[in-house]
Amino acid sequence: MPQLTKSAELFEKAKKFIPGGVNSPVRAFKSVGGTPVYMAKGSGAYLTDVDGNSYLDYVGSWGPFILGSMHPRITAALEYTLKNIGTSFGTPIEMEIEIAELLCKIVPSLEMVRMVNSGTEATMSAVRLARGYTGRDKIIKFEGCYHGHGDSFLIKAGSGALTLGAPDSPGVTKGTAMDTLNATYNDIDSVKLLVGENKGQIAAIIIEPVAGNTGVIPAKPGFLAALRELCTREGIVLIFDEVMCGFRVALGGAQSLYGVTPDLTTMGKIIGGGLPVGAFGGKREIMERVAPLGDVYQAGTLSGNPLALTAGLETLKILIDENPYPELERKAVILEAGFSDNLKKLGLNYVQNRVGSMSCLFFTETPVVDYSTAVTADTKKHGKYFHSMLEQGIYLAPSQFEAMFISFMHTDEDLEKTIKANYNALVASGK
Repeated sequence: MPQLTKSAELFEKAKKFIPGGVNSPVRAFKSVGGTPVYMAKGSGAYLTDVDGNSYLDYVGSWGPFILGSMHPRITAALEYTLKNIGTSFGTPIEMEIEIAELLCKIVPSLEMVRMVNSGTEATMSAVRLARGYTGRDKIIKFEGCYHGHGDSFLIKAGSGALTLGAPDSPGVTKGTAMDTLNATYNDIDSVKLLVGENKGQIAAIIIEPVAGNTGVIPAKPGFLAALRELCTREGIVLIFDEVMCGFRVALGGAQSLYGVTPDLTTMGKIIGGGLPVGAFGGKREIMERVAPLGDVYQAGTLSGNPLALTAGLETLKILIDENPYPELERKAVILEAGFSDNLKKLGLNYVQNRVGSMSCLFFTETPVVDYSTAVTADTKKHGKYFHSMLEQGIYLAPSQFEAMFISFMHTDEDLEKTIKANYNALVASGK
């Protein structure tokens, strides 16, 4: 069992100065119990904590490290930028054009794109743009989908809100809540009902085409296409939140994987290569409403800063040059099959959901297709499972309702170690 003496000391100190001792709620280990692990270094597929313990990393900074941590090309590019360019100017730079052009080439829905500093900024801006473009106020989101901590999204949200058992947040006004309608993921009839009840009032429907904040839940065949048809017919802006699944499940995101093109797309994580970044983009006629060209205001002091753009641009170039997706799929299949074999050996029927290199093991025998089925998972068993994996040197997200991310740097030996640890942890979690 890893000794976490220094982590425990740091956590006690942090709680004096930082709310809950952390700068993002799920890091506090509240749903799994125990002491948060303070990391000192990341390299490839491994993390090392402040007590010197080493872990196989399946969090990957919550998704960005598809190529592993400290990739040499990305590190070298950042070093060059630091020494020869700078960190921020607050002026236009040529690199902004390069990454915008590349994103528009890669992602089917993009004709124009605006860089921001986080996924939350991207989703907030996309919804504001949709409202400005349509002249309507209401939006439809899906129960359990998390789109950042903007007020409009903290109504039956997923991710950290779901993990902490507080899906609705104080501080969100009644007016905002009234303008946010919740549909059931993978249930097109629930969407049609809301649209019918609010005829001509819906500005946007925002969805994770692969839900990654209620565990991992793929869209059922035909569901996204039905949303596209409904939005086109009703003049509603369809927004794909690909902050997590973008460039992760395929180079062009889930929209290229499923062949459904939204009106707007939000992005983050991988396009920053581990640095803070976000972006939103889509149809030219909609994006031309963004200031200074149009009347929908959005701004950011550090938007398009050289460091974030360098890391993101180099990451995208590597993904294009090396095409790691077939190898990621091979590794993901190995891990999924290994977990399945372990479940069969132990007579367990827990659910595994996977899309590409995103996966989730749900501690429930109920097929997980939406929020209500996801929350049938036994979080106490998951907590025991999490700590058993941690003791065996496997670092997973400290929540039942988060994804497990495979990186290109995970070796077959790493996968075998993880499969063996999974068996032991399933035993430890109990039946």
